[in-house]
Amino acid sequence: MMLHPATAHFAVVLPVVASVFGLIYMATRSEGMSKIYSRLLVFAALGVIAAWYTGSQAGPDAYPLLSDEGQHELIEHKTLGLYLAIAFGVITLIQFAGCQMKKFQLEALALILLLAATGAVFIQGKDGGELTYEYGAGVEKHADGLDCLENPDDYIEEDDEAEDEEE
Repeated sequence: MMLHPATAHFAVVLPVVASVFGLIYMATRSEGMSKIYSRLLVFAALGVIAAWYTGSQAGPDAYPLLSDEGQHELIEHKTLGLYLAIAFGVITLIQFAGCQMKKFQLEALALILLLAATGAVFIQGKDGGELTYEYGAGVEKHADGLDCLENPDDYIEEDDEAEDEEE
């Protein structure tokens, strides 16, 4: 399933857009901007939930191909994704409650939580990039390059000796 990379990009961008509109709402306090912000927050929550779901579908295919360290990273990535999906759902409910009840304090709380969750999304994106570019998660025919050598064991021993000399 190759939907995860696309949904993950939406899961990064949509919370940023919602945050910007939330900040504009805080500055203007107009009812119209509150409604726009609320709707954008729904799309951001759906984007994060979609990224978590598609990642959960793609993860089992990538997991057995990863190193032990990569597998540990993948489990952490999935766990944080679940927490973010839940958090965005809760933040959206708080925002909608504040908007419906016309309680500015609830909407301000939702924005503060949104800004924190958006920061966590950036951390999640960094972790996802590491899984892809360092561990090869989701990359077809990923290799560390050693399979191209005639005798990879010679390279590993030479590399280890070079590291010992540097120390």
